[in-house]
Amino acid sequence: MTAAAIAGLLALAVATPASSNTTPGPDARERVHEYEVTGPRTAAQRTAVAATGASVDAVRKDSIVITADAGQAERIRRMGYPLRVLPGPPDRSDGMKPAPFDFPPADAKYHNYKEAMAEIDADVAAYPSLMSKQVIGKSYEGRDIIAVKITGSAKTAGGAGTADAAKAPAKAAAKPEVLFTAHQHAREHLTVEMALYLLKEFGSQYGKDDRVTKMVDSRVIWVVPDLNPDGGEYDIASGSYRSWRKNRQPNNGSSSRGTDLNRNWDYKWGCCGGSSGSTGSETYRGSGPESAPEVKVVADFVRTRVVGGKQQIKAAIDFHTYSELVLWPFGWTYDDTAAGMTQDERDAFAKVGTSMARSNGYTPEQSSDLYITDGTIDDWLWGNQKIFAYTFEMYPSSAGAGGFYPPDEVIDRETARNRDAVLQLLENADCMYRSIGKEQQYCT
Repeated sequence: MTAAAIAGLLALAVATPASSNTTPGPDARERVHEYEVTGPRTAAQRTAVAATGASVDAVRKDSIVITADAGQAERIRRMGYPLRVLPGPPDRSDGMKPAPFDFPPADAKYHNYKEAMAEIDADVAAYPSLMSKQVIGKSYEGRDIIAVKITGSAKTAGGAGTADAAKAPAKAAAKPEVLFTAHQHAREHLTVEMALYLLKEFGSQYGKDDRVTKMVDSRVIWVVPDLNPDGGEYDIASGSYRSWRKNRQPNNGSSSRGTDLNRNWDYKWGCCGGSSGSTGSETYRGSGPESAPEVKVVADFVRTRVVGGKQQIKAAIDFHTYSELVLWPFGWTYDDTAAGMTQDERDAFAKVGTSMARSNGYTPEQSSDLYITDGTIDDWLWGNQKIFAYTFEMYPSSAGAGGFYPPDEVIDRETARNRDAVLQLLENADCMYRSIGKEQQYCT
């Protein structure tokens, strides 16, 4: 490629602010492809593939699906693994001209950022006694990152109802809190729909469904529906899919934009070969922990939930796609237990995780059973804040069934599929050790 052509591509890669009506051009990192890599069967082999800077998108029995550039693909071939290029993102234009900053016409049921914010505002307005919204910070391009608080009027263990919270904050904090986050990776749009489903379900079923009502009354539920609004908007900015993963933050001295938000958390950051130091990598971990503004915003929010020296958030789910998995820490080590996790803690993670997986049909396992990752949200939530944190890798199970871009016809089915699992986590949140019969030892 000529120097002039490269310069042209870099000029097109300039970030577009949230208020702009222009469609940004292609980014240099869009010269990546998805590949099926035949041969890696063990976690160590998959970790070696990921160490090239490719992202491991799905794990199968005798192969993996990766996103990689040409150089990374060639390094993997030199490791002796055959690669097969997979089809790119689907064309769902239905023969219609795509609209900028929106989903293709055939996927119109997905919510872009503006539509999602409007949906959230409508829910908060419809259920003002249950829900409130707060802006907890801004993305790199200035979009609001919000958290929706959901809780009912039942009294807390400390004896204070919601109306008493301002007068007795210490007592109000006695309600166990649970956090649901979504959309760390830009192309994983189904996770935003999952968050919107939760808001709708908690609001519409309160007072109608006993299980929902009890959990809303006895818990403080936080939903952060969109950690990566800039990346999500960029992924659909041309009116078709770009398979973008990272945020849209520039990297000093590099033409490659973006940090992998789920490698940027401040626990075991960059420790163990589970992320990349190369700005062009799909798993670039950033210049330092919490260097991505979106990660720092959410981490700061979680730290505000420490009341009286105790973290009030007891459990969490971070939603991703795809592969249909329920994962728990640690990702940075293959060991089931390590510094920061006892056998009882691991057993509680596994017991609740396995039960949730039975309800939604996902596969339960420790994150590192797939391959090593470091600087992830689950490892940080547990290792730094002692929050029982899970990752749900949602539908589909394979690239062939839609990969990162399942059709919008599946939204209702696949979000509702996680209803029982979410309720199970809420029900266990007050004492996760109850699941292993050790409530008296740990929760009295």
